[in-house]
Amino acid sequence: MELSSLLAHHARFRPHATAVVFGGKRLDYREFNARVNRLAHVLGGLGVRKGDRVATLLPNTLELLECYWACARTGAVAVPLSPLLTGIGLASLVKDSGAVCLVTRRSLLPVVEAVLADLPALAPARILLIDGGEAPWGDYAALTAAAPAHEPPTADVGPDDLFNIMYTSGTTGLPKGIMHSHRVRSMYALTLGAAWRMTPESVVLHTGAIVFNGAFVTLMPAFHLGATYILHPQFDAAAMIATIAAEQVTHIMVVPAQIIALLDSPAFDPAKLASLQMILSLGAPLPQPRKDRLNALLPGRFHELYGLTEGFVTILDKTDAVRKSGSVGCPPPFSAVRIVGDDGRDLPPGEPGEIVGRGPLVMQGYWGKPELTAQTLRDGWVYSGDIGHLDDEGYLYLVDRKKDMIDSGGVKVYPRDIEDIAARHPAIADVAVFGIPHETRGETPLAAVVLKVGADATATELRDWINERVAARYQRVQEVVILSDFPRSAAGKTLKRELREPWWAGRATKI
Repeated sequence: MELSSLLAHHARFRPHATAVVFGGKRLDYREFNARVNRLAHVLGGLGVRKGDRVATLLPNTLELLECYWACARTGAVAVPLSPLLTGIGLASLVKDSGAVCLVTRRSLLPVVEAVLADLPALAPARILLIDGGEAPWGDYAALTAAAPAHEPPTADVGPDDLFNIMYTSGTTGLPKGIMHSHRVRSMYALTLGAAWRMTPESVVLHTGAIVFNGAFVTLMPAFHLGATYILHPQFDAAAMIATIAAEQVTHIMVVPAQIIALLDSPAFDPAKLASLQMILSLGAPLPQPRKDRLNALLPGRFHELYGLTEGFVTILDKTDAVRKSGSVGCPPPFSAVRIVGDDGRDLPPGEPGEIVGRGPLVMQGYWGKPELTAQTLRDGWVYSGDIGHLDDEGYLYLVDRKKDMIDSGGVKVYPRDIEDIAARHPAIADVAVFGIPHETRGETPLAAVVLKVGADATATELRDWINERVAARYQRVQEVVILSDFPRSAAGKTLKRELREPWWAGRATKI
């Protein structure tokens, strides 16, 4: 389960198969493997050893992809950081990880320089710039061009050695470093490749940020099988549609906001997406109306994954996508999911409680946080903090996040129930419901919405429309706020915490 052996295997036995497409570059497995070898030699020359952390501060680039595989080859630990980080955020994560090397680009150098004095373990020579460096910085391109293309000395990497630290996107507060081993990433490849029916002939397109853990659910299977992996610099609906048609893409992974953008794009045409064999949605629940439309226009392709970076998943398979359309599926082989009450006991089908799960994807723990690890990981089970229930067949249905639940006069209000109603309005492109302070009830629901392009609706009209359709009086929203967009993480998730905060801080006018 040494991940670096995958590239070497394909470079030897399938050298001319296309490995990576990025921008104007098309690299076969022999070429991509050689580039990874060169970077591995560079890291070794900088004194990076097995177990050392190598941080990246990059958007989607070919170099970021190379860093992942070069770390695997040298036994170093990849620490992908979002290029959206501020100086303080960057410093805190680099310090927390103990990174001894950083790969970034010139445009992000001011962020790095602002905090460099607080990072004594990070020497300037170990800060590599992918678009040209000069003293004291390292020049990624020049160093790799001068390095040998043959494999570096073996690092004796074992299956339980750490492969990467994935920092959470910050939707629930301060990020935590989630540790995944070579074994776990290998199980991503084996478990999920089978779930997606991926083969060496598959063509996988990814347009979201690959610093997001969700990217690995197609990245690892693609490189395990020797498929073609196409990476876009960023998500663009029209560009994604054009690439699917031109490259005959078979597999895509998207978050709900991207599915909404695809369906609403003027370029959307089911005929252009006919090559797709799998459309995977993850990261957040996809509103049911969008799910229904996707299944109608592109039948037999939709999968939905629910899971935590901490390490368990359920999968709604394409064969169940219509029959169980309100569900997020069932656990894959060698995995299990339970619903537990506050007393820790298992709850019967239909009764909501906390979702806990286990399986071969479970993390080693949170980096440097044993107490927090013990709270989340108990006897091999990951406690999710999500609320859900199972049906009689063992399929999982999400209710909401514990932290997002609204306590309105002692009644539990689940935002997702209201969001599912609001999403059916023809003018609403996206919706987020959260609790705001109320003088007598403590909390009351508010709906923030983003309108579809060209839609014409007032906040009052939308509020009344929603309130006429919710199931109970306590689900009625006090107000609807129309926004141009939502704050989102690098993964594309809506940051409800940032939406909520102005109301609780008494600064609601700034929303």
